Amino acid sequence: MESNAIPTTIPWRKSSYSGDQGGDCVEFAEVAPHAIAVRDSKTPAGPVLTLASASFSAFVGWAAYSG
Repeated sequence: MESNAIPTTIPWRKSSYSGDQGGDCVEFAEVAPHAIAVRDSKTPAGPVLTLASASFSAFVGWAAYSG
């Protein structure tokens, strides 16, 4: 495993805004003390976006304000 690879055993959490009907679903996981991984739950083997915790918090704040 590469040092920057996302571990397969991390616990992913689904966004509270994601429904159970199979619509738009975002999952996130803490992958390091100061890093958050984000993925589309419909394609868990697909690409993963990794953000610094501060950047993730800023994004969530922006999304909550914009939505």
